[in-house]
This record gives sequence, structure tokens and C-alpha cells, in this order.
Amino acid sequence: MVAQKGNGWRSAGTGSAGILGCIAVSALATWLSSFPIWLIIFTVLYALAVLYAAIKFRDVRKFLAGAFFVSAGTLCYLWMAGITIPIVMPFVGTISVETPDISGERAIIHFILFLLCFYFGFIWKPQARTS
Repeated sequence: MVAQKGNGWRSAGTGSAGILGCIAVSALATWLSSFPIWLIIFTVLYALAVLYAAIKFRDVRKFLAGAFFVSAGTLCYLWMAGITIPIVMPFVGTISVETPDISGERAIIHFILFLLCFYFGFIWKPQARTS
């Protein structure tokens, strides 16, 4: 239920976060629906294959630690410099824009993933299996 209060609209009981959450979910759904279904399926299957390899093989975790470190550093730079990045698809043009705030949020997530991959790739030793 939405009630008008003063000059703006507010969601009853949730404050303005309820409306912003709906807008974000709606924008994500619109953004995802702009991609062909085969690309979404391919991306999900590829992510599952990388996750399987990262769990099974220690060297993959070491590689991903380095990749996430570089990615986190780059995204942190883009956030601090305030650079907006257009998302461009061939033959379609600009379909979206990544704001500096999104780059900052992604930098935090990539740094956390770097720490996890670094720990499980370099520091943690698997226990020897006994049969």
C-alpha cells in the first residue's frame, strides 16, 4: 500500500527503501530481459563450471585470487575517480551505464572474493585423506 505524505510518495511501513528496492528490482529485470536467453543460460552454466573447478582444484583458486585482486583494485580506482562506464553491446549500442557507486559496491564484493580465494588457495592446507 502506498500513501502520499507531503511532497513525496512513501511505502506504508517501509519508508522510502521499499520504493527504491522495487525500482532496483524492476531495473534489474529490465536489464536482464534485454539480453538474449542463450546468453543468460551460457553465463549461468559457465559460472557453475568455474565454481566447480575452483572448489576442486587449488591452482584455480590461486588464479582467481589474483584476478579478483586486480579487479577490486581497478573498480576501486573507478569509484574513487568518479568514472562512469557505458555498457556497450555490439550492433546494439549503449544499453546501460555503470555508475561510480556500482563500481564501489563491486570493488567491495571482489575484495571479499579475493580474500576467500587467497585463503583457500594459498594459506589453507587440505587434510590428507585416509582410507
